[in-house]
Amino acid sequence: MTEVSSGASKKILIVGPSWVGDMVMAQALFITLQAQAAAAGGTAIIDVLAPAWSRPLLVRMPQVRHAIDLPFAHGELNLAGRYRLGHSLRKERYDQVIVLPNSFKSALLTLFTRSRKRTGWRGEARGILLNDVRQLDPQALPLMVQRFVALGLPEGASLPDPLPRPQLITDPASVALALADLQLQTTRPVLVICPGAEFGDAKQWPAEHFASLSARKIEDGWQVWILGSAKDNHVATTIKDLLSTVARAECQDLTGRTSLAQAIDLMSLARAVVSNDSGLMHVAAALARPIVALYGSTSADFTPPLADNVQLLATDIGCRPCFERTCPLQHKRCLVDLSPQLALGALEAVLNRAGSPTQTDGEQR
Repeated sequence: MTEVSSGASKKILIVGPSWVGDMVMAQALFITLQAQAAAAGGTAIIDVLAPAWSRPLLVRMPQVRHAIDLPFAHGELNLAGRYRLGHSLRKERYDQVIVLPNSFKSALLTLFTRSRKRTGWRGEARGILLNDVRQLDPQALPLMVQRFVALGLPEGASLPDPLPRPQLITDPASVALALADLQLQTTRPVLVICPGAEFGDAKQWPAEHFASLSARKIEDGWQVWILGSAKDNHVATTIKDLLSTVARAECQDLTGRTSLAQAIDLMSLARAVVSNDSGLMHVAAALARPIVALYGSTSADFTPPLADNVQLLATDIGCRPCFERTCPLQHKRCLVDLSPQLALGALEAVLNRAGSPTQTDGEQR
């Protein structure tokens, strides 16, 4: 398998991940591929094959030429459909296909593209589908973003230092339209809170804590926007119900009311973001928003927000991280013990250093 010669363009198809946060982190790979090509005097033409929901993210990544919708439900094999899709992509003559998910199904259609180089991590008997199969060393590459970037480099090559960070681009006209559609104002500074987590309750800071934090910032002259999917309606309603009547007027429940595109555009206006470990946390990082990130059952040792101005909050309780969807011990102390006062202190820290490029990420325990 020969590499594209110096000075040439290289066409690359990425089979993208199926989660918001993972797709955001994948941009680090796209940036790396373009930097490699430029260093060789060429260009990298990058298309991404991924679920249709990810299009609003991909169109905000200038490295991506085309977002190609993957028309299969999660877990669906559909061998005939994958053959037809892979066959239809042959005309693109991709020099390389890089498969980010670890499943057999995600690698299957790459065989039908007839790309001469098909790259991915070993797993699920994929050696019959990929011809550039890498063996993952989790100790050498503990972060998901490192594993993504490594697939874009020659096997065994050193990672860029520092790793490139995702940077989503927003359009002022789209931002203005989102404000108008949802009848929002920015006369007060905006605190965005993201109280949901697709993974499960064990990643969700208590609604009472979010309400206490929100009430304090509203007292300070801020407004609060609650972002999330329709699944987060209940926790958002609980947060608002815990606020006083006066404070409630400055808290906008936007859960289930925005598209992903609008959520990205609105988050770009936030003075700061307080979030569980969720996809929206990674969106905030890629928009370079000051972030307080709350970790319960999961760990920042695998998927931290990739931004400069971040406070990571986690307790040192012995049972975390358990990586369970619900607390096995039914007390959720890993999150309950992260008090609103601790989060307020972390929030003030990121606000105080906002705009200072010399600050580094910190973790309070």
